[in-house]
Amino acid sequence: MSQAQNILILGAGGQVGTELRRSFANAGEVTAFGRETADLSRPEELRSLIRQLHPDVILNAAAYTAVDRAESEPELALTINGEAPRILAEEAASSNALLVHYSTDYVFDGSKRSPWEEADETNPLNVYGRTKLAGERAIQEVGGRYLIFRTSWVYGPHGRNFLLTMRRLGRERDQLKIVDDQFGAPTSSAAIADATRAAVERAGADWTTHSGVYHMTCGGETTWFGFAKEIFAEQEQQTESKSPQIIPIPSSEYPVPAMRPTNSVLSNQKLQSFFGIALPDWQRALVKTMMALKPEGGIPTGSRIR
Repeated sequence: MSQAQNILILGAGGQVGTELRRSFANAGEVTAFGRETADLSRPEELRSLIRQLHPDVILNAAAYTAVDRAESEPELALTINGEAPRILAEEAASSNALLVHYSTDYVFDGSKRSPWEEADETNPLNVYGRTKLAGERAIQEVGGRYLIFRTSWVYGPHGRNFLLTMRRLGRERDQLKIVDDQFGAPTSSAAIADATRAAVERAGADWTTHSGVYHMTCGGETTWFGFAKEIFAEQEQQTESKSPQIIPIPSSEYPVPAMRPTNSVLSNQKLQSFFGIALPDWQRALVKTMMALKPEGGIPTGSRIR
């Protein structure tokens, strides 16, 4: 990646966006926008914004991610997750910029026993998954230079996520009931950001063969119960604090508005084959995240967040 490139990060205040600011801080001229400046619920406004900045790379980490609330706000979710990516793709294609977009394991229905591959048939179970799939298809229809990374169970030291929720609930309660029949790969926002930069750099100018959909998750698999158990085990080791009792339960005992896939494990073989990139195992990434867990710091040098 040339140091002279202009890089635009959307969703700069979110989990992945915050880590992209860190990972791409010295990659060129970085402009990072939060929702206050680049609101994907008003996608047409993105056109003038991008045309003013002339970015070489657009990293779209903005999305509607409230899975359960999306069931009652399908139009808003579709605008942000489906319509806005199309406009980003059109503007990127018109200027030969690279668009990097993040999608989700929820485009699958969870019925497969083995890890999902990129070519497997999609069949989302909820509004969130359907709107994210709509965004994928919109980008593919427009064409141009693009990378779509499907990831899963994203967490990190910023924003709202399972890790931070468990830490909070662990301080408030003596007992927690956690779902133990949904399988996936917890993936740290830092690992996603670092893998993204590596992929952008390694692809170089060869976008004829590299543009497409890739799975990008940490290695291994677990359940939400297994994830919670590991969080509290690591917390005990680091702080010697007492953990709550964790009780495994089936999904049927934790009803929510949106259905979740039973198996969300994604195969990362294509990412490894095309880019030589393998994210760390989920346990290793969790330890690293928890060791670094602290209040969010300042903005990385070389970035402008508006």
